[in-house]
Amino acid sequence: MDRRREFSGDTIVAEKLDHLDHEPSSPPLTGGAHKRRILFSALGRITVVTVFLFALVCLTSLHRFVPHKVLVDNALRCTTANLQHDLSFLDHATPISHDEFLSRRDRLANALVQSNIDAFVLEPGYTSQYYANISQTDWEPWEPEERPFLMIIQPKQVNGSVIADTTFLAPSFEVGRAKMLGIPSEGELVVVPWEEHEDPYTILHRQVFDGRNITVMIDEELRDYISRGLQGSGLRTVGLSQQVEEVRQIKSPAEVELLRAVNTGTVQGIRAMQPCLMEGLRERDLIYILDLAMKSIGFEEFFNIVLFDENAALPHGGFATGDKVLNKHTMILIDVGYHYLGYSSDVCRSFFMKPVQSSFHWLGLVSDVGAWWHSDKEPIKDSSTMKDELEEKTTVWDIVLQAQSAAGSMFKTNNSCASVDLAARGVIDKAGYNGTFTHRVGHGIGIKAHESPYLNKANTGTLLKPGMTFTNEPGIYLEGKFGVRHEDIYLVTDGEPEVLSGKRAHGPYDP
Repeated sequence: MDRRREFSGDTIVAEKLDHLDHEPSSPPLTGGAHKRRILFSALGRITVVTVFLFALVCLTSLHRFVPHKVLVDNALRCTTANLQHDLSFLDHATPISHDEFLSRRDRLANALVQSNIDAFVLEPGYTSQYYANISQTDWEPWEPEERPFLMIIQPKQVNGSVIADTTFLAPSFEVGRAKMLGIPSEGELVVVPWEEHEDPYTILHRQVFDGRNITVMIDEELRDYISRGLQGSGLRTVGLSQQVEEVRQIKSPAEVELLRAVNTGTVQGIRAMQPCLMEGLRERDLIYILDLAMKSIGFEEFFNIVLFDENAALPHGGFATGDKVLNKHTMILIDVGYHYLGYSSDVCRSFFMKPVQSSFHWLGLVSDVGAWWHSDKEPIKDSSTMKDELEEKTTVWDIVLQAQSAAGSMFKTNNSCASVDLAARGVIDKAGYNGTFTHRVGHGIGIKAHESPYLNKANTGTLLKPGMTFTNEPGIYLEGKFGVRHEDIYLVTDGEPEVLSGKRAHGPYDP
């Protein structure tokens, strides 16, 4: 039988060490060989460091290797999920009731009496949406036509009270459709028809006003040729009086809740999107993402302005193409509005994308290099320059917020519209940025984003009243650098003003 020698692990190690002891030693290195070994060692270390840094660039800029559509789609899914997580801001918003539309017309009738005016004439638009729940597109979804369809409201005395007597003038072939629109009315809708071969203004003067020489009030939405037609039939036309304007300016509790819902929801949409943003997205991408997310909760598109850095140095942008690319140092300005149940939002936020946390203090520089490599190759700024720019942006951000706070404190009964503007302007001027706040501080808001009264420093004659709602939107715009604007919605009350757009901005990383 074979005899095999068994070795323990210790025996094997001992024999190997004994063998090494008896091997001849290597000859000493010459000077040249020693230098080559040092050179090769250094090159090896440099190669390892280079590969490591390249890997970090790739990792910190990984999103730039992802197809752009995937980047956008991921941000959209993230934004929509964040927004839909809490929709409690919609809980108290309900459509304007049938009775409220009738009440509005009665208030208008009383305002006409106070203004010594015989009637109010309007055509489909925002004003008719307010008084009759019918917009221009409800009546003519194709385009505004030349055939007048008019709403006429006259004050009428009933049992010592003034109420509205409402009549409509319509092309005869459209009478049936007019009655099917669901216009709020007491009893059957009164519609006076006119034939295609007839003068509608003569029909109006004769059949609605009994041929009397009266004065009718019109607003800026009534087209010029209709105004001239009214005058040609013998009617005198005048513009809006203060009493009539106040009917729409002073909001009902139901209107306040609608404005609260649509404006708070819009701010929530911006906040929902911020943590989903990544370097490489463009201005146009943010518009797309936010619009689709807001549509998912029932809001309708209205306007959406997204501007990065120097593009925001003009309040509404200039010839920006929407192609500017986002990076972590970008000051983002979003001025946006949506419609919900007939009411408008109009808010603005200026902010940075959420910072990416890193355990390496120098990783940010690597990320900047990676972002630059995959961008439009704008010059890399040194850390000192970037620090100075960031400090300027945050300083301006704080000043604008202080200006908004100062203006907000002025939304009190009997203060003038001018006082609100001047309060914001004073803060900005005192901080050394006079001349950079280039527009008024705000305007009324309701079914239209821009309504009267207007908050400019010359409007000393219009006083604030409880129920009025306004934007508060100071800004600083530095040409060639960036722009900052904060915009929220304020309600004038009998006491302290109320913000209707939810939470105000808290910081440049917390819009």
